[in-house]
Amino acid sequence: MKKKYPKKNEDIELLKSPGKGDSEFIHSDPWRVLRIQGEFVDGFDTLAGIGSCISIFGSARTGPDDDYYKAAEKTAALLVENDMGVITGGGPGIMEAANKGAFEADGISIGCNIELPFEQEANKYQNISMEFHYFFVRKMIFMKYSVGYIIFPGGYGTLDELFESLTLAQTDKIEHFPIALYGSEYWDGLTGWLDECLLEKHGTINPEDRKLFRVVDTPEEAVDYVLKIISEKGFI
Repeated sequence: MKKKYPKKNEDIELLKSPGKGDSEFIHSDPWRVLRIQGEFVDGFDTLAGIGSCISIFGSARTGPDDDYYKAAEKTAALLVENDMGVITGGGPGIMEAANKGAFEADGISIGCNIELPFEQEANKYQNISMEFHYFFVRKMIFMKYSVGYIIFPGGYGTLDELFESLTLAQTDKIEHFPIALYGSEYWDGLTGWLDECLLEKHGTINPEDRKLFRVVDTPEEAVDYVLKIISEKGFI
């Protein structure tokens, strides 16, 4: 049965700017802060001592017959073979593929699910499953409990995770863990724009910033890259 999501969107309610004379937020926002705190506590408590994990991101719209789906599934299985857990957004598409690969390899398969009015139904390949109302809490959990990201083709949400991780690494807010972009055919346009526009033409990033990620084209290359970097940096 398809899950029915609540009509009230918690992120909209939280981020809504109060109008002039609107005092309702004085009563609702303090309670909302407690709910946010509760999501953080639940996430920390659930994943405490979980061990080294890689987060895998990608489109919720990628079907099981797609080559990227199959590659995400294999990538996750290889990570498990190397004693790594796998974290995803818990939904369909690439997230399902990665959870499936880890789950069927008898590894740790974590889903950080979030309520959305479309697309996001929790997949069945999770042995640890969490539910979030707030995107920013969920994103913080990804970051805190991952020692690397592997990012498959995806849309705005996938790009959001990519650029947040790059920004935090560039500004030294996190240790520079490995960020792998899977599929040069998909990412070449973006990486070309970063090189030609940001780096060369406008100088809005530095050459070192361009080294914060690597494009890979096989599950083996993705896993070898992230394992090499996290080993060199002593993350495991």
